[in-house]
Amino acid sequence: MKRSIPPAGRAAARFFSLALSLSALLVAAACGGKKAGPEGGAAAGGGAPPPAQVTVVTVEPRTVPVPYELTGRIEGSREVEVRARVSGILLSRSYEEGRPIQKGQTLFQIDPAEYRAQVRAAEASLAEEKAKLARSERDVARLAPLLAAHATPRKDYDDAVSDVDEAKATVQAAQARLDEARLNLSYTRVEAPISGVSSRAEKSEGSLVSPGDGLLTRISQVQPIWVRFSAADQTMQALRVGVTKGTMSSPGTSKLEVELVLPDGSVHPERGRVNFADSLIDPATGSQDWRAQLPNATRSLIPGQFVRVKLLGVERPGAILVPQRAVQQSAEGKFVFVVGADGKAAVKPVVVGDWLGQDWIINSGLAAGDRVIVDGAVKVQPGAAVEVVDAAAPAAAPADDAAKSGADAGSGKN
Repeated sequence: MKRSIPPAGRAAARFFSLALSLSALLVAAACGGKKAGPEGGAAAGGGAPPPAQVTVVTVEPRTVPVPYELTGRIEGSREVEVRARVSGILLSRSYEEGRPIQKGQTLFQIDPAEYRAQVRAAEASLAEEKAKLARSERDVARLAPLLAAHATPRKDYDDAVSDVDEAKATVQAAQARLDEARLNLSYTRVEAPISGVSSRAEKSEGSLVSPGDGLLTRISQVQPIWVRFSAADQTMQALRVGVTKGTMSSPGTSKLEVELVLPDGSVHPERGRVNFADSLIDPATGSQDWRAQLPNATRSLIPGQFVRVKLLGVERPGAILVPQRAVQQSAEGKFVFVVGADGKAAVKPVVVGDWLGQDWIINSGLAAGDRVIVDGAVKVQPGAAVEVVDAAAPAAAPADDAAKSGADAGSGKN
């Protein structure tokens, strides 16, 4: 049986069908208006993307120091081994180990009894020889008038004169023995030959010491103090070549200064000056020995201590520097982005030298006036336009990045 539709229902169906058709047309129009690819994106965005914002530094040649950092070892400007000069029993030690001492201060006392006896024996021998000399001189005085009166043979007088000469020589020998005995006696009192800081005592009281094995202690003069260091031959050769070519300048060896970095990373407050550079290269190490002298009023530098030595005074005139973060690496080598006069980025290969603080020294590839991109290079493409902004006011983050940063901050992410 065929179902009939009332007139009101037929009208509602026609209206619903018309609404569906209109919706389908609108969806088709919207889908047909979009284009795939960059053109579609530009059309959707309503224009070309803005140029990347970058910060730059303008290259200007300037004179910069050439850094040399070497390993050195502290040593006393005078280092003395205190040894026994006579044999005997060590009676006492008269100084505090490891403490400053003054020149002439008594350090040790060796038993002097034997040497005092030797002095007395030498004094007695001298007195005896002087008596013999006086007797010979009296004989000559007595024979002289007899010889004049032809009352004695000439030979007797000549023998008496010879006896006087021999007696004088014997007296001189006796005097020398006495001087030696007194000197040996003085050696029993061991004194500091220089002022400085003493080391530990190598012999204790009661020990038998002698000149052969008589090392008693060591003394190091630490004010001023020396630092000894070595520079590789290739480093010094590069310096000599640089000075010859004019790419480096040096005031001369005796005017070079040094700065010491201590083991804890602190810097010694007083600089020193080079006072020796060896004229030979050590064939065992391939290096040249250097030495510098420094003040050490606080005695913070200790002989034997290892330090880092910064050699100061060598300069590189007309050097070009750029921040390290501006230099990038590719398969072909290092390069930087520069901003040309047309406002577009370009790639320049560079050859770098040493680091100087946070900068690279550029040996070749850049010229005065080049504007090197420092920040924002990751967004740059060669030949693309860029916008240079003030380095003190970095470019604002894109909306998506700013939103993400705000979300991270709110969630406690770092």
